[in-house]
Amino acid sequence: MIKNVFFTVLALGFLASSCSSDDDSSGPKTSDLILNLSGLEELGSDFVYEGWLIVDGSPVSTGRFSSVTFPQTFTINTTQINDATTFVLSIEPVVDPDSAPAATKILVGDFTGDTASVDSNSIVGDFSTSTGSYILATPTDLDDSNEASGVWFLDNSSGSAVAGLDLPTLQDGWKYEGWAVLNGTPVSTGTFTNVNAADDNAATSIFKGDAGNGPGYPGEDYLQNAPAGMTFPTDLKGATIVISVEPSPDNSATPFTLKPLAHMVPLDAMNHTTIAMGTGPITSISGTVTR
Repeated sequence: MIKNVFFTVLALGFLASSCSSDDDSSGPKTSDLILNLSGLEELGSDFVYEGWLIVDGSPVSTGRFSSVTFPQTFTINTTQINDATTFVLSIEPVVDPDSAPAATKILVGDFTGDTASVDSNSIVGDFSTSTGSYILATPTDLDDSNEASGVWFLDNSSGSAVAGLDLPTLQDGWKYEGWAVLNGTPVSTGTFTNVNAADDNAATSIFKGDAGNGPGYPGEDYLQNAPAGMTFPTDLKGATIVISVEPSPDNSATPFTLKPLAHMVPLDAMNHTTIAMGTGPITSISGTVTR
């Protein structure tokens, strides 16, 4: 009888040992990471958003997404999610041979307990004190009758032209872009990173006149080669002038979600006279990431 009991206990011990081994070999545990973000817009077909956990100083991808409906949940290795100190959101090419985050990072925040409050201020730029001004003029042609068809981001109120925009220096992966919204359609004035220099298309714009490239500040003359449905020269009075912050590279012909400065040109605006801009509709993107 004692012998039978001994073998029964031995068998039970073997079974318990086998079950424990199976549990140990079932693979690493996973946990949920929940993103609840506001202000993001859908990207073009060539780009996606990708989340990253910073674990021991190195980025660990949490997954890619293109939908901007939140909350969204991602399943992550439990050890990595618990050890993470920071969350970063980047914009990545759909076809991406590089496993590291792109320079175009849009949100960042450190974890405090199980939650990271993320925003764009410290990774893209803080636009809370940004200001802007512009004039209506067409310096790229010799015709004085169409001066309301051009916008230039400069301030000439002192009698000499100076930069009309006061904006923070952007992080890598971002550029500013000016826009004139004509009858609901945004038309670019060009991209730039330096408010004290001409924009990137100063010499190549298809809209400008043939008498030069204009002053050494961002801006555009809308004088020829108008997009379909428009007529150039035009009259910018009543149009909305916008400064946006754009991913670089960028495959969209419309402004990105961050628009720190905007202003509707008064109907009685005077040509060659400085006009102050106001705060734009979206100056920051934010949200929470919960583990």
